Amino acid sequence: MPRPRARLALFGVTLLVVVIAGCGTSKPGSYVYDWSIFWDSLLQPSPRIVNGIWLTVSIAIVSQAIGIVLGVFGALGRLAKLRPARYLANIYVWAFRGTPLLVQIMFLYYGLLVTRIYAWPDLTLVGVTIPSAIQAGVFALGVNEGAYMTEIVRAGILSVDPGQMEAGRSLGMTYSLAMRRIVLPQAARVIVPPLGNEFNNMLKTTSLLVVISVPELFVTFSQLNGSGKTSFHPFELFLACALWFLLLTTIWSVIQVFIERRVGRGAGAQSGPGLFERLFGTRLSGTEDPGHVSGGR
Repeated sequence: MPRPRARLALFGVTLLVVVIAGCGTSKPGSYVYDWSIFWDSLLQPSPRIVNGIWLTVSIAIVSQAIGIVLGVFGALGRLAKLRPARYLANIYVWAFRGTPLLVQIMFLYYGLLVTRIYAWPDLTLVGVTIPSAIQAGVFALGVNEGAYMTEIVRAGILSVDPGQMEAGRSLGMTYSLAMRRIVLPQAARVIVPPLGNEFNNMLKTTSLLVVISVPELFVTFSQLNGSGKTSFHPFELFLACALWFLLLTTIWSVIQVFIERRVGRGAGAQSGPGLFERLFGTRLSGTEDPGHVSGGR
């Protein structure tokens, strides 16, 4: 059986041959490739592409931050002794995990807008105007992410020995203080890996905001494909778009490996997956760790 690196190299060569074969066709009426569009989009991106990249990253960061905050409150609600708090948290998780994110985006933007429940007026912060579609997109992504983070945070809290909370209370700490100082720092070792995977997913999920015309990375390339000198070059443009998303998620994977090692330092646990294993699903040595669970959706 080929080693992992050999399999990866074979897959890459096969893919390259297929692409070159498809690009080399000379049949009448066949697609005319313009590779300058592809290389310019990668090596000399226009200001529109750069703005799309920054908007994608910004939306992902803010939405994930909202999701984390909602996830912490949702997890505490699901673990609360107060029955109304448990019911509210359970309904929140049930509703937002059980309906498609695309439907939630459409409902929260167009649904609230046309019924005048909330008109999403433009918001100005520190001299920067945030259009209504971006506000609605960030809110929808953040609230949806909060439902998933609720379960991740709850699993992290439950992984901590209940005696830790009891010890904190015996020292005179309040419940909230013991949770902040004792439980949540220990739960972070369990929370961080799936949290990192959720942010990786968030970077890609921003492309769903195409339905409300938020000019993130995918929408930018869609607009370039629809007008101007780059119009109707979907192969070159969306291949470049895919590589930009791949670059963003790869950069985050490097950061995630560093964060996980920092959080897990001194915990006495086995080290998490390295960068190669995280990207390609296999170790350089060719051995798999059957007990490792990377988390994510």
